[in-house]
Amino acid sequence: MSVSSHRRFPVNHLGSTKSNERLQNSYEYPSVPLCSANDVQLRFLCPDDLEEVRTLCQDWFPIDYPLSWYVDITSSTRFFALAAIYNFSIIGLIVAEIKSYSKLNKEDRGILPESMGRDAEIGYILSLGVHRKYRQNGIGSLLLDSLINHLTTAERHKVKALFLHVLTTNRTAILFYERRGFVLHSFLPYYYSIRGKCKDGFTYVSYINGGHSPWILVLANSNCRWTLPVDLRPYADGVQMGMLPYDRTIQPSAGRIDQMGDGAGMLLCQDKQTVND
Repeated sequence: MSVSSHRRFPVNHLGSTKSNERLQNSYEYPSVPLCSANDVQLRFLCPDDLEEVRTLCQDWFPIDYPLSWYVDITSSTRFFALAAIYNFSIIGLIVAEIKSYSKLNKEDRGILPESMGRDAEIGYILSLGVHRKYRQNGIGSLLLDSLINHLTTAERHKVKALFLHVLTTNRTAILFYERRGFVLHSFLPYYYSIRGKCKDGFTYVSYINGGHSPWILVLANSNCRWTLPVDLRPYADGVQMGMLPYDRTIQPSAGRIDQMGDGAGMLLCQDKQTVND
């Protein structure tokens, strides 16, 4: 999908900002606890689900997808389109696809080191939504776990990361993904166009099957960690943009703090697992 099509038909997660605002009023949309998680069944979408899925997405998300999108996700094997079923109705949905890393849009190619990305594949979550009545029941996690389990099988060992785009205003989705171990990769100014208005987005990433970020930026005296879409080369007089082969190691124990203009510092680390929380 091209950048322009992303901007016309943005991906959505767990419901729109509008839906989330409604959800804050528990008297208007109270959460309905499920009797048992065993009562929820998972199955892939089929063509007969098109109208039901279309109705749900129009309620959950702030944009109108074209009919062709619904046809694709309910009939094409290209998509991992899984539904959560409760009382014979769809109450949750996740749609994802596997892409060749070399065919990603330019703004997404910094997710993996160049050396790893040449032959790698990557999972992309297009949409994740849960009926507002049934949120807070673990349905979103159930769907996401199913996707991750699918991508971490032996035959999917080339899939090194799972990523998504999300509106910066969709705090419910952002907190959900952060709790599930996704990390902020990049800020996408004016990435979306929704009803004629430009909206900013974030890219969030989770690494699987031995995948890893090119670099980590840690702000000194802070708990903030940022994965960077560009390589950095440390110079004696500070940090400048440049290309640095991933196999050149910078040990966290030997990492140095470089002062920035506002007095903050940043520490270069090669592996996010080495950064203390």
